[in-house]
Amino acid sequence: MSSKDIRSPNCVYCELKTCYIDPKAAKPRFCPMVLYPDVIKEALTKYNNENIKKIHKAASIVEKEGYCIWPRLREIVEFAKKLNMKKLGVAFCIGLSDEAKLIVKYLESKGFEVYSVCCKCGGVDKTWLGLGEEQKLRPGRHESMCNPIVQAMLLNHIKTDLNIIVGLCVGHDTLFIMYSKAPVTYLIVKDRVTGHNPIAAIYAQRYFKTRLGIT
Repeated sequence: MSSKDIRSPNCVYCELKTCYIDPKAAKPRFCPMVLYPDVIKEALTKYNNENIKKIHKAASIVEKEGYCIWPRLREIVEFAKKLNMKKLGVAFCIGLSDEAKLIVKYLESKGFEVYSVCCKCGGVDKTWLGLGEEQKLRPGRHESMCNPIVQAMLLNHIKTDLNIIVGLCVGHDTLFIMYSKAPVTYLIVKDRVTGHNPIAAIYAQRYFKTRLGIT
């Protein structure tokens, strides 16, 4: 593919990454820094918001202090502490209940007030959403739908400072993020096939070829 055929932004096709090494150096023609300078300029104005600036600074400091040392769980703790956050919310998949309990206990041991909401909270059958019995995992019996909006709104009601996603389904996590009033970060990305390690399918594409739908 020639550079003139590459849609922008599409930084994955840039072999130079001069934005990291030398922003003033030559760039490929499809570089968003070349094509969309006004968008980038406008985006930078958003960091003038004090809350946004505080979050970004805290994240950068955590990156510096714990780089390749702290696991993500510890990074979340340090990040929340730097922002003086007190109330943390955990939105978890019922299939990761044991993991969620360990996470909550760990966060509590670090001095946080922690609230957790299971994805099945509300107990609403999937047919209520318009799904047929044949679209359930176990047709013919009650099967509660995942309820990410309830998870988000309950944590909004408690007024959490930061919400942590623990294994919500693809799409359900999207809805949770859309409705959460507090900032959201991920701890566990659900991927039962890879033991919740989605990048395994990328590193071992040949093994996962069929499951990835690669022909």
